[in-house]
Amino acid sequence: MDKTNHQFDQALSRCREIFSKKLQDYGASWRIMRPSSITDQLFIKAKRIRTLESGEKALVNEGILPEFIAIVNYGIVGLIQLEKQSTDKVDIDADSAMALYDSFARSARDLMIAKNHDYGEAWRDMRISSYTDMILTKINRTKQIEDNDGSTIISEGIDANYMDMINYAIFGIIKLTEK
Repeated sequence: MDKTNHQFDQALSRCREIFSKKLQDYGASWRIMRPSSITDQLFIKAKRIRTLESGEKALVNEGILPEFIAIVNYGIVGLIQLEKQSTDKVDIDADSAMALYDSFARSARDLMIAKNHDYGEAWRDMRISSYTDMILTKINRTKQIEDNDGSTIISEGIDANYMDMINYAIFGIIKLTEK
């Protein structure tokens, strides 16, 4: 599992670097996004991965890897927005945004370590397309919870679904970059 932890950290570092650069370009403009809009962005990214996995010709010159990275970053943004609530204006600076990013990234890593232990690294035997399907399933669950005003009877909440999306996307990044 040390290998997984190291690979997870490398993949997350790649995502963090892109997030940081976009933060320099755009600031924390995502602060105005409501969680439902973030869920829709996640849907767009996962749907594009599924389209590319189906062998359809890509008209935009970007592959699957950047979409998994975007899922990680939007998932973390979603967690930030759930905690801080959306706003009508950008209200945090880059340093604060990065601190929040790092905090939620650590939480996602901790969850991965716990689940990876309990499931015996089953993700290594899964196909990348299964990660995509699981992410799409989590997105549909999240949409249903959002339609229910955030309430559930027995299921985990939106935050847990965002965390799982992040971790499945990280597994996709690992698989795509370890070949």
